[in-house]
Amino acid sequence: MTPWFRRTSGGRTSARSFGPLEWRVLVVLWDRDDAASVRDLQPAFRETAYTTLMTTLDRLHRKGMLDRSKAGRAFFYRPRFTRPQFESAQAADALRVALEGDGATLRPLLSYFVDAVSDRDRDLLNELELLVRARRAQIEGKRP
Repeated sequence: MTPWFRRTSGGRTSARSFGPLEWRVLVVLWDRDDAASVRDLQPAFRETAYTTLMTTLDRLHRKGMLDRSKAGRAFFYRPRFTRPQFESAQAADALRVALEGDGATLRPLLSYFVDAVSDRDRDLLNELELLVRARRAQIEGKRP
């Protein structure tokens, strides 16, 4: 479990927990190769006040999305996770929430997933079937 998913009251941080400006900041930081200060980011956010951008970076840091280091009087921020890591964790968290329901609730989701995979890529569907068979064999091998 990635730590930033458990940072808010109520237990979950999700993609919906980020406002439009937070998302824009994350995208700009993901596109950079190095850490950035508020001043470094300001040209990409001309319509945003310096203090608003500073507050947004601090909020993302407190949510666990950004690492922060100080150099002189300025803080420099870099994403704690790559975009693919973030998206993967988001998908895993969404699936975890779906699995918390009962089988009847989950059945339509799984059916849609299998349909979507088979429409897109038969090889991926075959791979999914192999993964399910391997997992079943593993589970059955553990039984006394």
